[in-house]
Amino acid sequence: MYSVCVSTPERLIEATRELLWERGYVGTSPKAILQRAGAGQGSMYHHFNGKPDLALAAIRRTAEEMRATAEAVLGGPGSPYERVEAYLRRERDVLRGCPVGRLTMDPDVVVSDELRAPVDETLDWLRERLAGIVEEGQERGEFASALDGEEIAATIVATVQGGYVLARASGSTADFDMGIRGLLSLLAPRSPTGDSPTSTSTSTSA
Repeated sequence: MYSVCVSTPERLIEATRELLWERGYVGTSPKAILQRAGAGQGSMYHHFNGKPDLALAAIRRTAEEMRATAEAVLGGPGSPYERVEAYLRRERDVLRGCPVGRLTMDPDVVVSDELRAPVDETLDWLRERLAGIVEEGQERGEFASALDGEEIAATIVATVQGGYVLARASGSTADFDMGIRGLLSLLAPRSPTGDSPTSTSTSTSA
């Protein structure tokens, strides 16, 4: 339940976001939304044009939040490698999975151009942002010039999203953490002697 100080539309959006993450689109019934939001009967249709309209608002909010969270580390201090490392190692609730990635496996979202659009836009943004950082690292001599920025960006996103799936399947964050460590070891800048430097960052938190 949410505080009565929070507006009804806001409570409905937040409740829908949580339910989409937990249950998917089909499992997110209007009744469940109203119960989670602590909203009265008919309030959904007063503020939104039904469940699809509310779901779209919720998905957009989730996508915006994911971009903001990613940008906070990708646009933060440090070298290109350090910023990629910070993104990969940032705190996550690994066993719950990614709220945006979860939507890509929801058939009701995938078949809807409107509902899928914020998801596609967010993943496209993330790949483009990461590719730009890889290219920045190449200009600074931190990453090998032979690397393809777009391919590395796609690999980073695939490692994170695939790691969520493996972690949920096993009920453990071990596979997620292993994938992150493996990817970072492949991306690690080479020292003048040709050896990979040892990272001083902490391990990924779930």
